[in-house]
Amino acid sequence: MTTITPHYRTIKGLLQTRSFAIDEYQREYKWERENIEELVTDLQTKFETDFRPGDPPKAASEYGDYFLGSIIVTQRGTKSYLVDGQQRVTSLTLLLIYLYREAQHRGLAVTSTVEPLIFSDDYGERKFNLDITERVPVLRALFNGEDFDAQGKDESIQTIVARYQDIEALDLAGELDDGLETFIYWLIGNVGLIEISAATDSHAYAIFETMNDRGKPLSPVDMLKAYLLGAIDDSESRANANRLWKKTVFELTSWAPNPDPERDATFVKAWLRAKYAGSTRERRAGAADKDWELIGTTFHRWVRDNAGRIPVGDGQRNLRLMTSEAPFFARAYRLILEASREYTPGLESVFYNAHNDFTWQPTVLLAPLNVGDSDETMRLKLAATATYLDIWVMRRAVNYIRVGYSSVSYAMWLLCRDIRNTCLSDLIDTLKAKLDEDEADVSLEGSSSRGRDGLEGLRLNQFSKRYIYHLLARLTAYTERCSGRPDPFGQLVDRSMKNPWDVEHIWADVHDRYIDECPTRQEFDEWRNHVAGLLLLPADVNRSYQDQPFDVKAPHYAKQNLYAASLTASAYQYQPQFVAFAAREGLSFEPFVQFGKEEQVKRRELVAELAQRVWDPARLDAYRS
Repeated sequence: MTTITPHYRTIKGLLQTRSFAIDEYQREYKWERENIEELVTDLQTKFETDFRPGDPPKAASEYGDYFLGSIIVTQRGTKSYLVDGQQRVTSLTLLLIYLYREAQHRGLAVTSTVEPLIFSDDYGERKFNLDITERVPVLRALFNGEDFDAQGKDESIQTIVARYQDIEALDLAGELDDGLETFIYWLIGNVGLIEISAATDSHAYAIFETMNDRGKPLSPVDMLKAYLLGAIDDSESRANANRLWKKTVFELTSWAPNPDPERDATFVKAWLRAKYAGSTRERRAGAADKDWELIGTTFHRWVRDNAGRIPVGDGQRNLRLMTSEAPFFARAYRLILEASREYTPGLESVFYNAHNDFTWQPTVLLAPLNVGDSDETMRLKLAATATYLDIWVMRRAVNYIRVGYSSVSYAMWLLCRDIRNTCLSDLIDTLKAKLDEDEADVSLEGSSSRGRDGLEGLRLNQFSKRYIYHLLARLTAYTERCSGRPDPFGQLVDRSMKNPWDVEHIWADVHDRYIDECPTRQEFDEWRNHVAGLLLLPADVNRSYQDQPFDVKAPHYAKQNLYAASLTASAYQYQPQFVAFAAREGLSFEPFVQFGKEEQVKRRELVAELAQRVWDPARLDAYRS
């Protein structure tokens, strides 16, 4: 037994001056977006239970710890081979790279502490601590803030790029704001795991097989099931409840094309929050967790502790929950997952919110549903609520207002509370009233309380780039659809295509060409990056003509989507349905021979007109039965 040694390691203790590798036959890096999202949000939530604004980094040493489980390693020379744990170690490395870059951008001293957890100096050469040969180029590119084309690369490399983009999209640094440095010190010093070291490979794999094949601890979902079954006395009813519960769990965890053994727990959290969370933590540092937060961490205990306030506690109520309510909401949850992945007629807004990475969507969409709603009513409620979120999110996005997990948690609790169990007509009335009230302060035109200018001030930058991509795809798809063409939105945002769509600057990055209109580089960048000076084009077209002047680009724009082609005369000469659409809606489409400041100002008017139609609250009326 002396050849097997367990050690508790903090993140710093695990990664500093260490080099990890994996055997070639090990599986690929497989984490999905929801895995990364759960890790990041759990860490953030745990940190924020102790953090108070203004706490210095040293205060993190007094905060609570967070346990990440165990990994199994075997030592060969100077390298530690990961027998079990590469998913977590890879994900932690990506998170550390992101935090390093954000800290570096802000000039924080913690960068020098984080750097050796990502790579070490090997005789003057940078050696990444996740030392897997084929993955080093992508890690190096991410660390240096460089673009990396993962197309055609192996699965792990593509997944690494995708998960890093997910981490960026979660905007953890933005949500932490001035607490970023304190969070980093807490992460590397208070978050840890058990490293089980084996002297030989045979010992390591024996431990791995034992931990995964025997004595697997009950999951929170298992413990919830045991509690619910315990009150059902009739053996036949108990067997039926167990069968239906297992079927529900299996259909969730095995959902194609992305089976996930943790999806049942994610569903239960969304379901219980949507339907039963009656309270949430006060918005002050150090406040105690309430229903909304407790469901997110220990929902099996929360259900037991709240028997009576929710419909559990005796055999009949538990039976109904397991055989009627859970299957109903699980079916709705799977429909949300499907519509989030595939552009589905009637549920387009679910896809829009998923593309915008709005993490609270599944929870909120379950809130207005009632067991017994017909399939048609379920779909209409999902569509209406998703449409509300689409408008609510984009109003904030164009005003640089964060809509990340932590930033809007309280707002989403309020929304769930206000639309819970409503009939379809009341739901639509409530959502429209909320949008009317919201518009008094946050609209596409701006936010007076925050001093924001809305679309007029929307420019391409690190925060806005994914929202601008989404906005351009929506304007492009709307123009196509209203001109009698098929809706291309699903294709416009499909990054897995061989030739995906990219953001195109109408102005080339050649300041001298526009120096008379924009004497300074800053002014040039502000105009060049404005949303009205951008289009979506296929990547190969974008790369071929991006440095050319407008008069050279224009003939190529004419062959592309109608939103791009509308800059040229040919769209008005050869596209009668487009011309009819522009006239019918009174839109400021106009062709240009040149494209300077004056022309962009006109294009800004068009962007505003289109956006008002795309994100019009009147869309909600379409879902009245």
